[in-house]
Amino acid sequence: MKPIHVVAAVIYAAPGSSQILIAKRPDHLHQGGLWEFPGGKVDQGESPRQALVRELQEELDINITVAEPLMQLSHDYSDKQVMLDIWQVTDFEGQARGVEGQQCRWVSVAEIVADNSDYQFPAANRAILERLKST
Repeated sequence: MKPIHVVAAVIYAAPGSSQILIAKRPDHLHQGGLWEFPGGKVDQGESPRQALVRELQEELDINITVAEPLMQLSHDYSDKQVMLDIWQVTDFEGQARGVEGQQCRWVSVAEIVADNSDYQFPAANRAILERLKST
């Protein structure tokens, strides 16, 4: 099975902030109802950075001004394999909002990495949460 190449962003509210933006996956989608880091599929012929810029513009109506690669990971679900390029966004223009109707929320890193967190993420995001917990 060919992996699906995806980009996702850990978006900080401002440089030095501990508030990050998460979005809730629509119920009808794969892993629906879970929270995620915004992003989407990398289109053919597109670099991960280009995909990140496009996806965050389409989904959140923001233009990123500072983004750096954070980590890469892959995950096998029972029905698909995903390869994720994770970026850290520390500055952007615009007011983030759920353009596609998705619920978005600014939360502290501590809130989402807590063992008893109210925010449940797809299994593929666990490595990202572990990375955030260690920083």
